[in-house]
Amino acid sequence: MTAALPVLVALLALAPGAPKKGGAPAPKPAPAPTFVAVVDPGHGGEQDGAYSPAGDREKDLALDISRRVAARLRALGARVILTRTGDIDVPLVNRATIANALRADIFLSIHLNSMPSAEQRRVRRGIETYFLSADATDASAAAVAARENAARMAGEALADRGDPVGFILQDLESAAALAESSRLAYFLQERLVAGTGADDNGVKQAPFYVLAGARMPAVLLELGFISHDAEGALLRTAAYQEKLAAAIAEGVAAWRTADRHAMR
Repeated sequence: MTAALPVLVALLALAPGAPKKGGAPAPKPAPAPTFVAVVDPGHGGEQDGAYSPAGDREKDLALDISRRVAARLRALGARVILTRTGDIDVPLVNRATIANALRADIFLSIHLNSMPSAEQRRVRRGIETYFLSADATDASAAAVAARENAARMAGEALADRGDPVGFILQDLESAAALAESSRLAYFLQERLVAGTGADDNGVKQAPFYVLAGARMPAVLLELGFISHDAEGALLRTAAYQEKLAAAIAEGVAAWRTADRHAMR
């Protein structure tokens, strides 16, 4: 037994995490992420999106907010990937494809809303959250989808040119993905309105190309009207962007908690 002690001591010294002679313990490996999130800053590159009265571009503010959202989700233990990290073109069809390739648990597309007429730009403000449907909830939802879908890059093919919206649901892995998208949308909308005090424009459905094919809960967030004088100015401030990011993270956390409870 006494002769075996030196061998035992040597083996323990080689074990992972064992203190090294004259040094600190080996660092522990980083914990595995609790979930994977893909955050999609709307537009980019040649696609500016909407403009504020002061000239702010939707694509720039969407990227700023997305970075803040990513930081908040990482604090929850997530692995977060942005579909773009700079001012570059990313085809709409590729954005959900990125999430699928990464086997993401959620897909969040970040946008800012806008109205076409001077009167509408003067009065319309607030937050609305969308999930995928072949049919829009109402005329307003259809108009938002049409504006966002117009960013589809020239030459980007549709799955079925004869049916520009009917293809949208064909790549969903199951009806469960759509149901979870709806649940996630309601959690996010509730937290966003509570956390910012913005007008509540509700949860809606619409045929967004950017959500087509996502095989996980996927939503598109219109985080305010960049076209409104006061709200557009607010959206470019760091303090309000942090409020939005914090509310989104809270919504995701609440949805994940409720989802785990439902599976028990």
